[in-house]
Amino acid sequence: MSAHPTRARRTAAAVGALGTALALTSCAGGSSAPAGEPETPDEPVELRMTVWTADEAQLELFQTIADAYVAENPELVAGVSFETIPFEDYTTALTTQLAGGNAPDLAWVFESNAPEFVASGALVDLRPVLEGTDGYAADDLVPSALSLWEDGDGLYAYPFSTSPFAVFVNTDQLAAAGQPNPADLVADGGWTFDAARDIAAATAQDTGKQGLVVRDFDYQAWENLATVWSGWQAQPWSADGTECTFTDPAMVDALTWFHDAVFTDGALPEPGTTADFFAGDAAMTITQISRASSLDDSFSWDVVPLPAGPAGQQDVVGQAGIGVFAAGEHPDVAADFLAYFTNPENAAQLAAYFPPPRASLLNGEDLAAANPRLSAEQLEAVVVESVQDAVTKPAHASFAKLSETVRAELDALWVEDADVEAVLADTCAAITPLLED
Repeated sequence: MSAHPTRARRTAAAVGALGTALALTSCAGGSSAPAGEPETPDEPVELRMTVWTADEAQLELFQTIADAYVAENPELVAGVSFETIPFEDYTTALTTQLAGGNAPDLAWVFESNAPEFVASGALVDLRPVLEGTDGYAADDLVPSALSLWEDGDGLYAYPFSTSPFAVFVNTDQLAAAGQPNPADLVADGGWTFDAARDIAAATAQDTGKQGLVVRDFDYQAWENLATVWSGWQAQPWSADGTECTFTDPAMVDALTWFHDAVFTDGALPEPGTTADFFAGDAAMTITQISRASSLDDSFSWDVVPLPAGPAGQQDVVGQAGIGVFAAGEHPDVAADFLAYFTNPENAAQLAAYFPPPRASLLNGEDLAAANPRLSAEQLEAVVVESVQDAVTKPAHASFAKLSETVRAELDALWVEDADVEAVLADTCAAITPLLED
C-alpha cells in the first residue's frame, strides 16, 4: 500500500527540517535554567506553548493554570497562550518554526523524537529550576519516567504524560456475540493475544463491525505496533540504536501473528478500513488510558491491561514531554512557568487527562478522583501497576529519518500474500545505513 503523495512529501520534508532546525537552535542550546526566581524582565512578557491537543476541556484547564501563574507573577508575565498544531502535522510545523527563528517558549515533544531533541542542545536543562523551586518536590518524580528525557545529569523535558496503553472493550458487543469478558480472562490468567484475536474475530463476524483496532496505527504509524510486538519481546533496533532487529525471530513471529490476524482471521481491520471504537464501530481497541475521556454512555465498556504474548505480558507507555527552547525569547521565565504548571497541585489537576510521573499521585484513589470515568480498581490495574516496568514506544536520535523509511518498507507487508521475512529483511537493509550514521 503506497502512502498518500501529499503525506509522503510532508513527512519527507519533516525529516530534513527536524535536523536542520535543531542544528540552528542548538547554538543557543544546552544551557541550564537558573534555580530559584527568574530575573525580572524590563516589562512583563508573553509566553507561548505549542501543543497538539484541540480538546476544549484540556485547553481550558491549561489556561486556568496559566492565568493563575500570571496573577501570581504580574511582574514576570503578561499572558500565556497555547497554540494548537494538528497531531499529524505537529513535528513538521514545530521544526518549521524553529528553522524560521520563531521558536515557541515551550513545546510538547513526542517521545519518539525525544533522543534527537535531547541530544541537540536546543532544549534548556530543567533540573536546576525544578529542584530549586520551593514546594516542587522533584524527588517525587519517578526516575524511570524521566530516563528518556535525560542526558548525563541534565533533564531536558518534563514527561507530563506517561500514559499506559490498555485495551478498551465494548462489553455489549462481546456479550451479544457470546464471547468471554476479557476481565474474566485477566483474572484467570488467560488474557493473551491469541485469546484477544479469537474474541475479536468472532465478534466481528457476528456484528458485521470490526474486532480489534490498534488506534492511530492506520497502517502508517508503525511504531504503535509496539503495543503488540512487546508481548514477543521484540523491538525494531537494539537498545543502543545501532543494529536493526526487525529480522530477529521475535519480531518475525510478532508481525506474522499480526498479519495473519488481519488477513486470515479477520480480527483486525484491513488497510483502508476506518473504525472508531468510541463511536461503537469495534469490539476492542488498543489505545492509551487517557482516551477514556472519549467514552460516553452509548454502550457498556471496560478497560483491561494489554494481553500477554509468548514472552509474557509487557506494559507499554506513550510519553510526551514539555521542553523549554533556549532559542525562545524568555527561557528563564518559561522554565519558571513550567515548574509552576507541573508542581504537585497542578499535576494533580492535569492527571484528569495525563497520567503524571509523580509517585505520590500514582495510586488508584488519587487517579480516580481526577478521572471520574474510571474506577480506582481499573486505574490501579492499568496505570499504577504498569508505569514502573513499562517500555516506551520506539525512539531514536534519528527517528525522523528512520520512521519514514520503515513505514515505506512495511507497506509491502500490508497485503494478503506478503512474505513477512522478506519484507523485514528489506526493512533492515534500508535502515541499517541510518542506524550507522
